Amino acid sequence: MSDESGVRTPGGRLVYLYVKKRRTLPKCGQCKKELSGIKPSRPCERPRMSRRLKTVTRTFGGVLCHRCLRERIIRAFLIDEQKVVKVLRAQQQAKPAGKPAKAPKAAKPTKGGASKSK
Repeated sequence: MSDESGVRTPGGRLVYLYVKKRRTLPKCGQCKKELSGIKPSRPCERPRMSRRLKTVTRTFGGVLCHRCLRERIIRAFLIDEQKVVKVLRAQQQAKPAGKPAKAPKAAKPTKGGASKSK
């Protein structure tokens, strides 16, 4: 059978050693690659494992790989930037275009007339 292997003990007996199923790594929810930094385990072992062995201390740690998370953060940032630009364009178009721009004010003369110098 494939799940058994024979092992010779120090006493000279041949004993069956039952081979357990292979342990699996969780996969990224987006790209389906294996996640790094997580201990491979069977589902029945996971409740007994500590949290640090099952996750990565990062947003979406244990769910998304670092590449997919980076893409998601950048995409969210760019979408927010587009919203800001859209609001600014709407404000500029709402301003009446008939008014001319004000000229900058001239500097006020000092009281003594001449500039201060030693």
